[in-house]
Formats: sequence, structure tokens, C-alpha cells
Amino acid sequence: MALQATTTFCFSGPTFRSTPHSLTSKRRISIKASSSSSSTLSNSRSNLKGRALSSDGSSTQESPYVLCFGEMLIDFVPTTSGLSLADAPAFKKAPGGAPANVAVGIARLGGSSAFIGKVGEDEFGYMLANILKDNNVNNEGMRFDPGARTALAFVTLTSEGEREFMFYRNPSADMLLEESELDFDLIKKAKIFHYGSISLITEPCKSAHIAAAKAAKEAGVILSYDPNLRLPLWPSADNAREEILSIWDTADIIKISEEEIVFLTKGEDPYDDNVVRKLFHPKLKLLLVTEGPEGCRYYTKDFSGRVHGLKVDVVDTTGAGDAFVAGILSQLANDLSLLQDEERLREALMFANACGALTVKVRGAIPALPTKEAVHEALLKAVV
Repeated sequence: MALQATTTFCFSGPTFRSTPHSLTSKRRISIKASSSSSSTLSNSRSNLKGRALSSDGSSTQESPYVLCFGEMLIDFVPTTSGLSLADAPAFKKAPGGAPANVAVGIARLGGSSAFIGKVGEDEFGYMLANILKDNNVNNEGMRFDPGARTALAFVTLTSEGEREFMFYRNPSADMLLEESELDFDLIKKAKIFHYGSISLITEPCKSAHIAAAKAAKEAGVILSYDPNLRLPLWPSADNAREEILSIWDTADIIKISEEEIVFLTKGEDPYDDNVVRKLFHPKLKLLLVTEGPEGCRYYTKDFSGRVHGLKVDVVDTTGAGDAFVAGILSQLANDLSLLQDEERLREALMFANACGALTVKVRGAIPALPTKEAVHEALLKAVV
């Protein structure tokens, strides 16, 4: 489905480089609406809530759904790779935020998903809510803050498509979600509850996160955790490590990258199975380690192994990990017995690897997420 969020922004005039400390920029961005913006925003507000519908008009929440909790924001992606933010001639506006990416990714693969999070009561916030609805994601759990803006992230792309981020959150609305604003009915009825670590950085969102996960756990919902380390957002590396690990032992499924293993183990070898096994807690059902184009490794109590990835031309790696998570969670939501069947789990992970591979071929996160048909086609071509 085409997204109405691919406008290109050109910036002229003075440019500046931020020091590392200012990556969580304290500058406020003022967005001025055009004369027609108020009516557009009003129309957006009146048509953004409600359960997402499938193509036949039935509620997507009738099937087992994955509930994603956390941030949703606007990524500004340079139209030219290999340049610094200051030197980039233009940026493409793209909806993003890891939990929201996963929710849309699952829906685009034909699965059922919902999202809980907070955005600003501004044009970007209502645009994001509509994007979820347009992509068949239940957005009933979204809240709007009248006093804070929707978060923005400017993304630097190297010539290889790797990225670095500069965030504008001081604070942004996603940081201000409160426990009293949670839709506990939506949480308790989910099959899988998926979240990251960014929502642990500040209050009140941290308490809301913990309360939501606790309610899900008590209701028998499977907890899925992708730390999604964004170090510039944390007060310090030690604080990030401590908070990320503080909820580690409650998760049933954890997905981490090689870089996150190095960070969490304070420099140990991410390719050493003994190192990875240190992160496998007694109640964990599945630990996944993503390795970019090389694919992924998987660890359960009974078996472990590696599933190779697909080789593609990389344009932008933004959202690749989220697409991978969407791919595997979409399979597990329909059949958790995959966790006990290595052969079928490997097939599901091959599917998830293809989801990540296809995503790096397009700029932006949500705009790049593939359909189930595209994934199957890519897998067939890989076999041939």
C-alpha cells in the first residue's frame, strides 16, 4: 500500500554539526502550518481511530495479534548516501520507530497487529496514526499529547547504507505516555507483546512500559524484546546497559544484534556461542542474533544453529532488524509450536531473513517493509 509520507524536504542556509552530547538535541523545532493545514489536521483527527480492517472488511483483531509498545516517530532520511547530515542536500520524510515498524511489518505480511504509544497532538502525530490505520494496524492504543511534539530523527546514511541517528526529543510525546493511559484490555488479549528499550529511558514512559509488560505476562501473553540500542538517547552507556538488562529475564523471546552483544557483555566476542549463551536466561524460549546480510543465529534450550540470509544491493539498512522481527513474530503468532520444531523454526527464520533483506533495498523504514508475496517471490528466486 502506498504511503502518503514520502515528501522530500530541501534545507538551505546555514548548517551545523552537533557534538556527540547534543545528539539528543535540545533545540525545539517549530512547524508552521499552511493556511489549509488546520482543515487537513481536523480531517485527520476525525478519521484516525478504530480497529484496522482487513481487505474483506473484518476486524484484523479477530485473529491472534501482536501488540507493539513504544515509540513512533518521523525519520528524515537523506536522499543521497555517504554524506553527513550537514552536507545532505535533501531529506525524505518517512514514518518510523522500531515498535511501530514491527506492527506495520506484521500487518503488511498478512498478520494481525496493534500499537500502543504516544505522539504529539500535531500534524505529524495524526499523520502517523493514520498511517497505522491505513496499513491495517489497530491504533486504538495511541494517545496524543497536546504539550509535546512528535519525535523526529535525522538519519545519516553511509555509502554502504549503514546509518547513524540524530534525535529531536526534549521531551517528545512518546516519552510522556503514562500508565493511566494504557489500554489494558488490548494488552491482555494479545498473543505476543513486543517492545524495545527506548521506552525505559525516562519517566513516565518507563513506568507505563513496566506496567504494560507486567499485565501482559500475568495474562499469559508471550513477551518479545528487541533492545534496539540507541546509545545517544541514554544518559550514559552504563545506564543503558543496566536498564536494558533490568527487564531481560522477563522476556520469552529476545532478538539482539552482534553489536548489542558486544555492548551488553562489555566487549566479549559476539561470535562465541559461550558468550551468547550467557545472555540466555532460564525461562527464555528463543534467543535470536541478527548478523545483517549473513542471516541470523538461533538458540533455544534444546537446539541452536544459523540460517543464512539473502544477498541484495543495500540502499538503506533502516528498519531491516524490525522487518526481521515482524517476519518471525508473524509466524509465531499463528503457531507457537515452531519454538519446539527446529526444522519449521528454520523455515520461519528464512522467511524473516528475507523480510530484512528486502527492506534494505528501499529508503526509509515503514515505506520499505515488504508484503508476504514479495517475500515468497524473493525466496523462490533465491532457490532457483
